[in-house]
Amino acid sequence: MKTAPLRVGVAGVGHIGINHARIYSELPTCELAAVYDANPKSAAAAAKKYRTRMAETLEEFASLVDAASIATPTVSHYEIGSFLMQKGCHLLVEKPIAENSERAHALATLANEHRCILQVGHVERFNPALHALESKLKNPRFLEVTRVSPYPERSTDIGVVLDLMIHDLEIILHLVKSPIQSMDPVGIAVLSKGEDIANVRLRFENGCVANVTASRISSERIRKIRVFQEDAYLSLDYQKQDGVMYRLTDGKIGRHKVEIVPGEPLKNELAAFVECAREGKQPKVSGYEAAAALDLALEITRRIEADDPRKKQA
Repeated sequence: MKTAPLRVGVAGVGHIGINHARIYSELPTCELAAVYDANPKSAAAAAKKYRTRMAETLEEFASLVDAASIATPTVSHYEIGSFLMQKGCHLLVEKPIAENSERAHALATLANEHRCILQVGHVERFNPALHALESKLKNPRFLEVTRVSPYPERSTDIGVVLDLMIHDLEIILHLVKSPIQSMDPVGIAVLSKGEDIANVRLRFENGCVANVTASRISSERIRKIRVFQEDAYLSLDYQKQDGVMYRLTDGKIGRHKVEIVPGEPLKNELAAFVECAREGKQPKVSGYEAAAALDLALEITRRIEADDPRKKQA
């Protein structure tokens, strides 16, 4: 007997949410059943484009879907997410999971209480380049991570740590799997109220060190990770989805291309969410894992703000 497609929806169909709607409309395992947005014109346009229903209220939206993406501004994640989970809706919440640690952990707890799948949109975890890295990773000792891009037209109300670096912080916590012993963050505001370029050196209790740089005032776009371990050095490009591995064999260093099957990370992420919602599987990035990444990002931001010379001069 053929199983009916999962009814999914998108709350917030702006820059990010409209791509969620596009992909859901293409996936064979789900039906894009509804869209909702605080701006009725945006919701109506998305509903027309992807041939689905526009919900006029969040209550109506909840009645039309079994699972949903929340791609609204971060400050609304907790309110919308808690409302939908109380209605029994499985959720994929865009990153960061919430605007503060308390609400992030509260959402994770609510998911358990209501037996809802809660996945958080750390999309880089679904990049084929990272999948290739994980298959070759053995006890990483040093990580060098760089994520830079031109100045954005959105998310400038938060600093670059919460905007961009949080992707890499979540990945590093996932790869290293050790408590943080110490951190040394620096950041500078150039065009925004918050930091536009930041760097942090993280030292873990198992001896691993990670050096992480994020900038949104670059002339180019770079998303790379390099991992050094006892027997090899791996270099991967998330954007190009390619990589190389250098390994010492018989006293000689050999260069090997890392085999990567290309794919759209967001499509991989949403397909995985639909599968988790349908089958009750644990998502790659749960609410608790996302909350841990947010805790770290907020602490880095706090320390950068404490060292801001503008505040010391005030």
